[in-house]
Amino acid sequence: MVAHPFEQLDPARIVAAIEAQGFCTEGEPFALNSYENRVFLWRDDQNQRFIVKFYRPDRLEDAAILEEHAFVDELHAAGCPVNRLWRNDLGDTLHHHDGFRLAIFYFVPGQAPELDNPEHLFALGGMIGQMHAVARRKPFIHRSILRPHTIAQESFESIRASQWLTARQRRAHERISQALLDMLPEKAWPDNAFQRVQGDCHLGNMLGRESHFTLVDFDDCVMAPAVQDLWMLLTGEDEPSWKSQLAELIEGYEEHCPLDRRQLEWIEQLRTLRLVRYSAWLVERWSDPAFPRAFPWLASEHYWDQHIRTLEQQRVALSSPRWLA
Repeated sequence: MVAHPFEQLDPARIVAAIEAQGFCTEGEPFALNSYENRVFLWRDDQNQRFIVKFYRPDRLEDAAILEEHAFVDELHAAGCPVNRLWRNDLGDTLHHHDGFRLAIFYFVPGQAPELDNPEHLFALGGMIGQMHAVARRKPFIHRSILRPHTIAQESFESIRASQWLTARQRRAHERISQALLDMLPEKAWPDNAFQRVQGDCHLGNMLGRESHFTLVDFDDCVMAPAVQDLWMLLTGEDEPSWKSQLAELIEGYEEHCPLDRRQLEWIEQLRTLRLVRYSAWLVERWSDPAFPRAFPWLASEHYWDQHIRTLEQQRVALSSPRWLA
């Protein structure tokens, strides 16, 4: 069996790739929790901390990665709190070493926000609104467009082509996947709703102290509705707490730019997409040895039974979006 490229990314090769950029490292790089790419924290000989990201081979074209970097640079220049890229003497942000592509970022200290803290939610809304005020100035050219029907269809096909479903589960999965596809129109949102977004605004990508946060990791930046960067922060389990969270987020957001409230009706479509895409992502990455080690439960019948039940529950949520009246 041919080894996966990331299996060749041992500590010596990681250090060599960093030092090829002109750094002297202190100690061994520390692996951070990342599976799509490989990400490490390290120190230079001046005790300054950096993050190095090794991009997954064959996933993105160089032009798409450079467009991500240009977006981060544009945001930083506008005063948005994002993690900065390190540049070499030629001004390059994307580097190549021994068959790998990598980027180096300045380390951002801090902790994840607390979503039950109104001050944190207001600050997060402001941070995202500030980012979106810049993001709306122009579109991406090389990044993907978030199309729910297309992405969901491709994800369902990946799952059904895999080895994991039993015959019973395959029949159930085919029924629920078709029902969900019927509820995700091929042209779900108007063209003028799409803008540049960070794309993966969950707690792990927001770091800070008190009420000052920095947005990190633009690896999933896409063209999508603005609400894509807001809905994952709405975790309330009942109507009063959900609406309270939403109010704080929007109040902070609209200090920088307006939010089209009609986009709130698309939250359940976005949630559906994330649910189906996550399982398909695991299936598609199974040849990377890190995935069987980290997600062994994917191979269990129980996981797929639970996944199908979750999709059934999401079908109900799609038919009656909650708490929007």
